[in-house]
Amino acid sequence: MSDFSACFLLIFGQMAVGGMFALAIPPFAVIERGFFKSTAALFLGCALLFLAGRVDLVLRRSESLAAAGTLAELGAWLGFVLALARYLWTLWGDAGARVARAYVTALGLGTIALAATALSHRPALSPGIVGHLLYVPAFLTGALTLGAVATGLSLGHWYLIDLGLSIAPLKRLFRFFVGCVVAHLGVLVATALLAGLLSATGAAALATLWHDHQALVATRLVFGPLAALGLGYLIHRTLEIPQTMAATGLFYIAILAVMVGELLGRLILFRTALPL
Repeated sequence: MSDFSACFLLIFGQMAVGGMFALAIPPFAVIERGFFKSTAALFLGCALLFLAGRVDLVLRRSESLAAAGTLAELGAWLGFVLALARYLWTLWGDAGARVARAYVTALGLGTIALAATALSHRPALSPGIVGHLLYVPAFLTGALTLGAVATGLSLGHWYLIDLGLSIAPLKRLFRFFVGCVVAHLGVLVATALLAGLLSATGAAALATLWHDHQALVATRLVFGPLAALGLGYLIHRTLEIPQTMAATGLFYIAILAVMVGELLGRLILFRTALPL
């Protein structure tokens, strides 16, 4: 039950790390600090939820406390939470250099923490180069997609507050979102191919996935990245009008598509240990 919980809890950690990447896309000098404060606070909440959940799962499995890898992973997430909190605190000041340093620190620690968690989910495959090639890119591109769509939704709402804001930042963030979805879809395909080529246990897991969970795989793709790309086209057409509120409504649907896809991906991870 703990492994099942850990797979789905990962969504919160991915959202937090991916969101920090996405916060670099809207121009900091053009948009008011309030947008960055509210959005960073959202991602801080996601990071806290993930860390609290991971600590709870570790405490329920007392044997895991002795594992150096588990302690290092939790330490990395704690460092990310503290760095993200510091970044949020610096947004109330006027020192741009201090904000930038805090942001880079939080982003770096978040990436390390997510990579550590990704590698902790690779028991079915070789722990060496295969784990790094398969798990880290899959988890990271999934995080980028989650963070991009969440930040796009947050920025869309900001247009209700700043009525004179140019539509250019939302278009820029939209292009980042679509790029993340395309990259994630490509990584998922590459992951499936490499799993079968680089590891015998990976090939066996793929065979199990194909024979027993075809409907799950199809649903994960159709209602995940493919649906997000379809909605991306609609958002593009809406932004060309331009109509920011309609685009924000479509971002609502897009975040549901991305979340459904990632949740189904975590179900595949639980059943086969494949990061799809």
